[in-house]
Amino acid sequence: MVFRSTPARVAIAAAAVSLALVATGCASGKTDSADGSNQTLTIDKTFDLKTADPGRMYEPTGQLVDKALYETLLTFEGGDVSKVVDGVASLSQNDDATEFTLTLNGDHTFSDGSTMTADDVVFSLQRVIGLKGNPSFLLDGVTVTKKDDKTVVLTTATPTPALPAILANPALGILNSKVVKENGGTTDETDTAEQYLNSHSAGSGPYVLDSLDLASQVVLTTNDKYDGQKPAFGRVVIQNVEGATQKINVQGGSADIALDLSGTQAQGLGDAVAVTSDPSANVIFLLLNQNPSVSNITSNPDFVKAVKEAIDYDDLVSIAGTGTAQAAGVIPSMLLGALPADEKLTQDLDAAKADLAKSGYAGESVTLNFPSDITLNGLDFPTIAQRIQSQLKEIGVNVELAPAPVATELDAYRNGTETIGLWYWGPDYPDPSDYLVFTPGNVVGLRAGWPAGANPAISTLADAAAAGGSTDERQSRFEDLQTALNADGPFIPLLQPGNNIAAASKVDNVVYNAVWTLDIAKLGSK
Repeated sequence: MVFRSTPARVAIAAAAVSLALVATGCASGKTDSADGSNQTLTIDKTFDLKTADPGRMYEPTGQLVDKALYETLLTFEGGDVSKVVDGVASLSQNDDATEFTLTLNGDHTFSDGSTMTADDVVFSLQRVIGLKGNPSFLLDGVTVTKKDDKTVVLTTATPTPALPAILANPALGILNSKVVKENGGTTDETDTAEQYLNSHSAGSGPYVLDSLDLASQVVLTTNDKYDGQKPAFGRVVIQNVEGATQKINVQGGSADIALDLSGTQAQGLGDAVAVTSDPSANVIFLLLNQNPSVSNITSNPDFVKAVKEAIDYDDLVSIAGTGTAQAAGVIPSMLLGALPADEKLTQDLDAAKADLAKSGYAGESVTLNFPSDITLNGLDFPTIAQRIQSQLKEIGVNVELAPAPVATELDAYRNGTETIGLWYWGPDYPDPSDYLVFTPGNVVGLRAGWPAGANPAISTLADAAAAGGSTDERQSRFEDLQTALNADGPFIPLLQPGNNIAAASKVDNVVYNAVWTLDIAKLGSK
């Protein structure tokens, strides 16, 4: 997902790490009923919020909000994004993953009391495609047709084993087509329903939208027509607060949950606050350019091997703080296809020095390019770059740091002109096929100067992984691909920075999900 294509996504990513508006919210924990259903839950989040319209939304804060407002055809259970489960529909698919049949599994009710039908499903998915908004790429090449009032069929020209995982994304939430059409909704770029959907919700989720201010706060209240289990909190205030203030708020009790604490900020919060720390789905990596016209040094395979062996991965994990894990491969640990932790790269300084000598490196300065203004899960890129510079110095590699604002550095990254690049990748959707971009001739491969045909053995493994198969087959094929990438590819997976969620001890069932961060409706009240 990260810096994959459109300028809009770049702006979103920059906003996610720089916006620091502090908004005031309602006092947390107030209750007016014995069962707690009228309790207000206050969540602090650094906003990257652009809209509540599912067809146009593709930012972390929007995912959090729309997960509460809209139900999806398929979903994930808790924090497990390695396999999909039924949402409002049940799935069957053909063997080559080109035809997917979704059957509504009961009567699901929209917030106005009307019943969801296949027409609503078709409209919702076709609207995402037709709007050509940020999430439209999720359904690239997908044709949506109605079979009967309860059944929709999705077809693709080529095998698309990732589609079930894609359908769990809140951007593909099912809308009340009648209501949305009455308020300007269409399935093409003439659609004008966003204004309505930013002040009302038209879904079947556990909450409805009470109010939305893109700069300060979102207020949700329970959906009386929801046919699932009633949420523990009757009112939810999500307020725009920067990380350091989030810590103060959750410690002081003016917020119940803080979502954006760094590993350092998550420490020492006291007994009244519980911290859930997990590796995030973001993978920070190095690329070493394989184009000799960019660098004769980094395109040397022995030099690449020496750098892989020289890095002190444990040291990088330690500076990143609570919740961080070393990335074993380019696919993060919670996804299908991830490498086991014991197959991660390890430091071997003697081997690094031997391979460096074999490469013919003679002490030349090598440039490390990175965005200077990105902070990811509380970890800033200059800190990582400086530590890598120091570590490579130990084997005699002279690294010159070349920081630049992300808006500037992106051009060099996308154009494949960085010598050594420090970047990160977050999944567009939680399926390993999203990581085929790291192979020869694909998006990130080309950014590393690695064209199609550069490594036929890895390309063969990539083709096998892309073909689909059973869950066990896909796991094995993506493991094989990453093992080969670690051995012979130009990428060095470094870190999965920690995702730290601090919550008042009265709030339970706090479970991190790599797609929507938290399922607000599943939070419990002690």
